[in-house]
This record gives sequence, structure tokens and C-alpha cells, in this order.
Amino acid sequence: MTSFPAALSPSSSSSPARGGIAAAAIRRLTALTPLDDADLRLLDTAADRALTYPLRHAFQTIGRPMADPLLVLQGWAARVRILPDGRRQFMSFYLPGDIIGPAHHEQPIATATVVALTECLACPAPTGPAGSGLAQAYAVSEALDEAYLLGRVVQLGRLNAQERIGDFLLEIYERLSLAGLTVGGSFEMPLTQEMLADALGLTPVHVNRMIQQARRDGDLMWKSGRVLLRDPERTARTIGRVSPQVTGTQTMAQASAG
Repeated sequence: MTSFPAALSPSSSSSPARGGIAAAAIRRLTALTPLDDADLRLLDTAADRALTYPLRHAFQTIGRPMADPLLVLQGWAARVRILPDGRRQFMSFYLPGDIIGPAHHEQPIATATVVALTECLACPAPTGPAGSGLAQAYAVSEALDEAYLLGRVVQLGRLNAQERIGDFLLEIYERLSLAGLTVGGSFEMPLTQEMLADALGLTPVHVNRMIQQARRDGDLMWKSGRVLLRDPERTARTIGRVSPQVTGTQTMAQASAG
């Protein structure tokens, strides 16, 4: 009987900063571009001001002024739109190390609502000087956000149901790997099948059917809020997924492997 790999101990971190509440965010940003001691001090100082946000907290509300950018340290949030008849579309997800609300113009207005899908820990996103590693990490992160949004267009427009689910789970696996939040091919998955349906333009019944088929095919396990992809590379080849490359130095697959 196959079981999930044992979770890594948080105490395995070698430095106080990387073992604290900002550990996952720092790992992700460092994977995107090297950070120096000054960058890490900025992140540590910001993490000291972190706040806990409850489930369903609205970080942004569509049509209203945007708050200052926040760095997600722990938990999941999502960008969502609700149609007049109550239908819901999740457009993107915020994971540890992601920035909620970056804007480069004056008096920005939110174009979507951002809600906490779990209890979240977030802090003000510290600003590094132009040309710093932190500024570069934010720029790469923003480019990745765009790449994943473009990937969502392909998911919804050209992939069948089984491919959409596989592609989405690979994206989440890839992103969590950057933050050091995967063990083997497994990772925490707080989304319900209904939420997954609302992200991928499917019905909950269809999502359940496709997940059961993937289980029978031996491609994944999904149990008690945790997903195991048995062979992520094979799944990626099967659906034709290519990890986004937004810099000339490395692909995100290479970064997450490093």
C-alpha cells in the first residue's frame, strides 16, 4: 500500500531566518534570484510585522482601492470573481512567497477580489533598492504570475478535463517546490474539489470523476488534504506541460529542483 512521504521537520533549517515564519517565502524568493544579507534582513524585519488573517478574509475587493502589497508567509489565498448569479471563478492562487497586490501606478483599483482560502500569515512586502536582489526577485515573481495566468488561458481553452487537472496540480507542485513545501511528489492541498472545479471551469461531479480515474490509473493520491503525484515528470510529458521560463538563467523546474 502506497503512503505519503514523511514530512520534513521544520527544525532542519540551518539559520534562524530560514527556520522562522518567513522560511518558505525566503526559500521561494531565493530560488528566483540570489538574495544578499541586506535583502534577508529586510525580509526578517518585515516578518516581525506579520499578521494572521482568518479564513475568507478579503485582502482586496474588486472596484476598491488596493492596499499596500503583502508578502504571503503561510497559507493560501485566491483571486476570484463572483458572477451576478453566484457562479465563481478562481483566476489565480497566492502561495507562500507570493506577493498580493503589486502595482506600479498611482491610486490602483483592484480588478478582482482576493480572499483567504485558509488562515494566512502575511507581512508588508519590503521594498529593496533598485537593482537589489529583492527587487529582482519581485520582478521575476511578477513575470511568473503572468506566465501562470497565460497558462490558465490554455487550460481553459484547449485542455480536456483530465489534462486541466493534471496541469493545475503540476503548477501547484512546481510552485510549492520553490518554497520547499513538497516532500517527494506530495504537497498539502487545502482546495476542495468544488474549488478546483471553480478554478478549471468544470463541474464538481466531473472533477471527482477525473480524480477517481487518475487514482485508478496510478497517477495520484489525494487524501486528507494532501496530494501525491506519483511521477510528475511523466504526467508533464503526457499532457505536454512545459515549466515557464521567464529569465535567461533557468527554468522554474530547474529552480525548484535546486
